[in-house]
Amino acid sequence: MGSELKDLNSKPAKTQQPDPNDDDASAKDHRPLLESTASSAAEDIQELEKKFAAFVRNDVYGSLGCGKLPLKEKLLLGIALVTLLPLRLLLVMSILVLYYLICKIFTLCSAPNLEEDQEDYAHLGGCRRAVILQSGRYLSRLLLFMVGFYWINETHKDSANTQDNSKTESTKQSEERVRPGAIVSNHLSYLDVLYHMSSSFPSFVAKKSVSKLPLVGLIGKCLGCVFVQRESKSSDFKGVAGIVTDRVRNAHQNELAPMILLFPEGTTTNGDFLLPFKTGAFLAGAPVMPVILRYSYRRFSPAWESISGVRHVVFLLCQFVNNLEVTRLPIYHPSQQEKDNPKLYANNVRKLMAAEGDLIVSDIGLAEKRIYLAALNGNNRLPSVLHQKND
Repeated sequence: MGSELKDLNSKPAKTQQPDPNDDDASAKDHRPLLESTASSAAEDIQELEKKFAAFVRNDVYGSLGCGKLPLKEKLLLGIALVTLLPLRLLLVMSILVLYYLICKIFTLCSAPNLEEDQEDYAHLGGCRRAVILQSGRYLSRLLLFMVGFYWINETHKDSANTQDNSKTESTKQSEERVRPGAIVSNHLSYLDVLYHMSSSFPSFVAKKSVSKLPLVGLIGKCLGCVFVQRESKSSDFKGVAGIVTDRVRNAHQNELAPMILLFPEGTTTNGDFLLPFKTGAFLAGAPVMPVILRYSYRRFSPAWESISGVRHVVFLLCQFVNNLEVTRLPIYHPSQQEKDNPKLYANNVRKLMAAEGDLIVSDIGLAEKRIYLAALNGNNRLPSVLHQKND
């Protein structure tokens, strides 16, 4: 009897195997796995968007500009692709070529300023500088008009936070006449530069590759741009920081020097957040002018976030009306403590801009943005990315 029980226990238990020819059984067997996988991916994406909310597109077109469009949007986009897009492309290129020719003519027989591996024509004076500046401002505004920014709502705020209540009225008036060393602005899109060009025509920091682009390269040199190699890990960074500091100090002290525009966040957001500020604009200890930009929209957001450049340009030009709201704050005069501590100076200006612009302060930056974009371009990496951020 014992041997019989032993023989029975040694036999493997039988399990019901699905019939490979039974389609219904096969579908039932795989449906829970597919549903759980899809549900898990959706949860991962939602969690990812919470962690990187500053870079998430919230418009109709969705992340990467590849969202599922409603029928009405498809029809509007189709009509715009064959009407607005070619017309606006022609007008934009015409304006760009016209301004390039103006810059080319008025820099003839003039040697560029060559300092610290930089090349620009910001040192030009007299009528040549005046023509380049005024035509640049006018054509920049005209270009914005051609792409749908028919009106720009500008608000000048007088914030109590930017002024010391103990100062006398005469002191406040004298400070208002002081020229800022830099314009500091939140960053949403390449369109930001066009607005600032139309408003104050400042120089700005750009990638070194921009200086070699057709048309745009010469225009950037006429603006007096500081060209940098973003990926450089060498001591060149210190050189660029020194150039920016000198530009800020010179613009503050010399009314003829070009103003410099700086985006202290170092990258773009979707417009609802404000990232940590880098200290480059504040090292000189000079006053700065904070400017807050916001693009309101119904369909497509002009913020250049998690979408390719070509796709962004196409969708932007296909939107008949684009809106830009600008809030200009009074010149921020740093205290002696802020002058001695550029990080404190940067944080205080950031807090002020967030409060006045109703922006959410975020602690993420360019490194997290790259992680988010990498995850969007390969959903199979979502779990590892989320695990990495949780750690």
